[in-house]
Order: sequence, then C-alpha cells, then structure tokens
Amino acid sequence: MTKDFYLEILHVDKYTHARYGILHTPHGDVEVPMFMPVGTDGTVKTLSPEQVKSLGTGFILANTYHLSVRPGEDIVKEAGGIHKFMNWDGPVLTDSGGFQVFSLASKRKITEDGVTFRNHVNGDEMFFSPENTIEREEKIGADVIMCLDECIKYPAKYRYVKDSTERTIRWAKRCKAAKTRDDQALFGIVQGGEYQDLREMCSLELSKLDLPGYAIGGTSIGEPKEVFSQMVDYSLKYLPEDKPRYIMGVGSLDFILEGIEKGCDMFDCVLPTRLARHGALMTSHGRVNIKEAKYREDFTPLDEECDCYTCKNYTKAYLRHLYTADESFGKTLLSIHNIRFLVHLMEEARDAIKEDRFKEFKEETLKKYGSEKGF
Repeated sequence: MTKDFYLEILHVDKYTHARYGILHTPHGDVEVPMFMPVGTDGTVKTLSPEQVKSLGTGFILANTYHLSVRPGEDIVKEAGGIHKFMNWDGPVLTDSGGFQVFSLASKRKITEDGVTFRNHVNGDEMFFSPENTIEREEKIGADVIMCLDECIKYPAKYRYVKDSTERTIRWAKRCKAAKTRDDQALFGIVQGGEYQDLREMCSLELSKLDLPGYAIGGTSIGEPKEVFSQMVDYSLKYLPEDKPRYIMGVGSLDFILEGIEKGCDMFDCVLPTRLARHGALMTSHGRVNIKEAKYREDFTPLDEECDCYTCKNYTKAYLRHLYTADESFGKTLLSIHNIRFLVHLMEEARDAIKEDRFKEFKEETLKKYGSEKGF
C-alpha cells in the first residue's frame, strides 16, 4: 500500500492510446503526460529550484547512485530528506542508480546478490543489492523510487539478455520485500532488450507484483526508432492500464511523442540541459547553435514562439556573448529555454489528447520540429 499515490486517468484520445490524467503524490498533483528535468546530484544543473518551478515542471529526477557517492544518503536523511535538502517542495523521483552502475562505474561484478563496482569519483568499492538500494532510496526520501535492475546494452545476445532480465525480475521481488515506507511508490522496470518474448515475460511477471507504477528501461541507448517502438510495445503488453508508465531516459521529440501515443505518461532525460551547456538550443525553427558567428549581431529573441524568461528578455547576440565568454549566466538562460521548450510541448500534447487530436498534433509537431532538425 502506498500512501497518497495514484494515477487518475481523465481522458483517453479516441484515435490513439494517448491519455491525459493527474498523478497524485504526497508532494502534490502533476498532470500527465509530463517531462521530468534531471537533477542528478539533487540539482538541475545551473538552475535554482525556483527557476525550475517557474518553467511549469512537476517532478524532478535525482539519482541514488550519485547521491550515495556524494554527499552520501545518510547526509540527505539527516537534512530531512531530498525535498528539504534541495529546497524542492514538489515530487521527486530517484532512479535506483542501476544505469549509472553499468555506464559509469568500473570493474563491475554482477552476482545474484547484487553488483560490486568501483565508483567513478574516487574509485572506492561499492556494493548495490536490491535490499541496500531500497534502504538508500528510503533514506533519500523521494516520492517515486525505482527497483534495482541492469540496463542492458544494445545490441546484446539473447542468452545474456534472458539471464539478465530474469535476474532483474528476481531483484524487483526483493526490492518490494525490502521496502518499509508507505509514503514512497516503488516502480518496477521492464527490461528484455530488443527481444519480444523477454520484454513480454518481464512485463507479465512485474505486473504480478502489483506495484504502484512501472517503467520501461533499456531504450533510447542507440537503437533505431523502429526498434524503440517495438521495445515499448512489447513492454506494455501486460502492464496495468491504471498505473503510471514511465519511459526512462527519453528526451528527443520523436521518441517522446511515440511513447505518448502508445499510452506512456512520464519521460526524463538530461538532453535539454546537456545541449544547453554546449550551446545547442531546441527552437521552433529547428536546432540553433548559439556559438555560430552569424548570431553575433542578431538582436532578435532566440525563439519568438517561446514564452520562457530567456526568450522574453534576451537576444541571440547576448546569449552568444555569454556563451563565448563562458559566463555561467549564459548556461542558466540556455537551460531555462530548453527545459521550457519540452515542458511546453507536453502542455500542448495534453491539450491535444483532451481534444482527441493527438495523432494530428504528433504529425504536425514532427513536421515542424522533426528529428531531422537535430532534436
């Protein structure tokens, strides 16, 4: 039983599986579908909590692995939990750290018990098991916590993916058994690589656990769009329709819109802030590289169609100046724009769902912005 956490589906688009609803959490209600900015270390890079909230963001995502490495989950607990520690009064989701263990850490050893590895900061040996992952996440105190899983590389051989996926299911059962707090919602993560039978098997077995929500993992890691689409379809096969569905690590427009059309509710990615720190902006005119010399004397807004603070108050020339001068304020302004761009896209998607025109909205959006323009 999870206290004060449930999804209220208010409307399903007549022509797709896209749905609009309210996700109720202990730290407030959030409309779905939604995009969650990533605050890996308990902060969305270059932005204050007040700035993030002003963008229309509901959830922030933080990471158990990174917070365990520094400052340590005990410090976060002493501070009163992640909300007080980072001064954020909205909902927070913490990833288990499984992806980071397998992508950042060195010298991993995977056993049935868990994963032993050396962290990427100082090389200290660490051990993540389903049980101590839940203990860490309970100390951190997010509203949504994730089961420990293995994020499998793409492509991978069937035998390895089968063994890994079966272990992920066993780990999910152990995570559920280890959970003690009733104010946190535990999500299982569907794995299975590109293989239909493994995705469907994982979906079925996790659904039997009757968890408050479910995530689709192991996507958007280099696979073609058609494979991504198939992975999502296979993963959704047995997931309950009345629970939130979260595609992890997806930030490109085409993948987000594909996920919404299939009935997924939650998305996150470092893409908007990472692009911003490298001078790349998502705009209604396609991708803008603010470093280019042609913007040196361009005194027009970054995007006339955008309602963000950056576009209302600053010109491309000024943004280019800040970027080339390596001023931190420039990274802040660019991050504000990119996050608002995706949050606003979700607002428009929700309106389209409520008006039964999501399919047309998706087609129009991809035609206007399209992945061919660098998104």
